[in-house]
Amino acid sequence: MSRLVSRELAESAEAIAGIDVEQLLKVARVLTSTFREGRKLVLFGNGGSAADAQHIAAEFSGRYAMDRKALNAIAFTNLSAATAISNDYSYELVFERQVEASVRQGDAVIGISTSGNSKNVLLAIEKARSLGAITIALTGKEGRLKDEVDVPVIVPSTRSPRIQEGYMAAAHVICGLVEKAMFGRPAVFVDRDDTLAKDVPYCSRPSDLILLKGAGKAIKRLNDAGYLVIVITNQSGIGRGIFDEAMLGKIHKKLRSELAKSGGRLDAIYHCPHLPEAGCRCRKPDLGMIEQAMKDFDIDLLGSYVIGDSDNHDMELARRIGCPGVKVQGSFGLPEAVDGILKRK
Repeated sequence: MSRLVSRELAESAEAIAGIDVEQLLKVARVLTSTFREGRKLVLFGNGGSAADAQHIAAEFSGRYAMDRKALNAIAFTNLSAATAISNDYSYELVFERQVEASVRQGDAVIGISTSGNSKNVLLAIEKARSLGAITIALTGKEGRLKDEVDVPVIVPSTRSPRIQEGYMAAAHVICGLVEKAMFGRPAVFVDRDDTLAKDVPYCSRPSDLILLKGAGKAIKRLNDAGYLVIVITNQSGIGRGIFDEAMLGKIHKKLRSELAKSGGRLDAIYHCPHLPEAGCRCRKPDLGMIEQAMKDFDIDLLGSYVIGDSDNHDMELARRIGCPGVKVQGSFGLPEAVDGILKRK
């Protein structure tokens, strides 16, 4: 029995892990834009999907993880409306009629169907598109729905329980991304050596740290623009026994002091002390330091950037977290990287 249960759990985990991350990011960007423009989100589905529509709407109109302003999200689960429309017209029109009544151009509409073939969901999506709404699907890998919307979220399964588990996990991720995009702060994750300071092999004492020209003013510009500025640095010198945590603390105290001379401020510094071969989860380009930063701050990851000099560490880190990476090299240094970021703001 326990093996069967374990297989069920593994199958669920596999379906969730197979969801395309880019689809989630795209939906999060769409919903963030929708809410920022003062528009609303409408959700609907049948049976368990109706309950899921209510659940997701409540995450937005109530809260997901942050105390913040309510977001305009509603689920079409009014029993009187459903029975009246079904009685007077047809159950196939139960969501289409409500879309016609409530949805306006620029709103976002999420249709939920495990089969992807629920007629009333498909008709409602068609009506929403005709009204100028942005359409989204939470569905499995079969059926028509995924092909009828602007942005699908597809759970790679044909089993209804796995699809439901998958799209609810996806919905929670989307809620978190939107919430932080709306009410969190974007961050610029900055490498230390050869980005903020000269690259001294295994910089092991404060006197070895020399700030690069213009770094303090560049950091201040990011501070003034509202970005969190967070240093993400690999420091295997600790693992090699060249210096210890206490000495690194002194080095970083000097770093903060030197930046402060130009008005620059670091919100946090995270470092990996391990050897490259240690197999840790924190060494760039792995995500451990970013995950810790996300726990410590309400970071709008959709609006964040990575600045660094290494393709293998910094630019790969940017790719893994889905943020634009800005590479410094030669005459294109931190001030120029900041120029580019602020022009996009």
